[in-house]
Amino acid sequence: MSSLTQIIDNFKSEKLVPDAAEENPDHLVISHDPDHPANHICTLCRAFYNLGWVTGTGGGTSIRKGPHIFIAPSGVQKELMQPRDIFVLDYASRSYLRKPPVLKPSACTPLFLAAFDRDAGCCIHTHSQAAVLVTLLVERLHSQQGLKASSQCFEIEEIEQIKGIPKGRGKHGMLGYHDRLRVPIIENTAHEEDLTSSLEVAMNQYPDTYAVLVKRHGVYVWGDNVQKAKTQCER
Repeated sequence: MSSLTQIIDNFKSEKLVPDAAEENPDHLVISHDPDHPANHICTLCRAFYNLGWVTGTGGGTSIRKGPHIFIAPSGVQKELMQPRDIFVLDYASRSYLRKPPVLKPSACTPLFLAAFDRDAGCCIHTHSQAAVLVTLLVERLHSQQGLKASSQCFEIEEIEQIKGIPKGRGKHGMLGYHDRLRVPIIENTAHEEDLTSSLEVAMNQYPDTYAVLVKRHGVYVWGDNVQKAKTQCER
């Protein structure tokens, strides 16, 4: 009996008998911890729905934890999202470790990855009406001034709400009342994933930014962790 037990143990150690967790990737999203990324994404999506920042299946949220990227799905109503709907991606290989049946991964995924490549821990995409209106106001102002659309950027200073936003990647401290916040604006495209290159260009041109506005569409906001991304989005 002991020799049989040893043989079984050897099989397991050699991965000839896979663990239950390897057969069923659901363990990646099932947790009673409210701060688990899968639970956190659902909570955030419901909160943003209640704020009117996302409606229907629009918008998205993604969280990076260690080697894993947790991504909200496409086509699921934000207020009804459950942890079982969450996709899990291996950051290094860009391969999916968990793909819910029937559902499709968010079209925002390449843009989320662009934020994670800048060491973000969370990236949020909303269709906030305030964000859309800002892009329209800047568009009109630039048109009146004869400025190129490619140079569009929302700038604001001497307003309380910018306090608490980091001064920039690798910089210490937060913006103050007299500092100037600059948020680049990129042109919208017919397909979400086609925004990726423009987003990356904006990130490089404005290395201190933690957000990019998309004209007539919404905004992408990221932060070092979930809490920072959320509070920066709320400002």
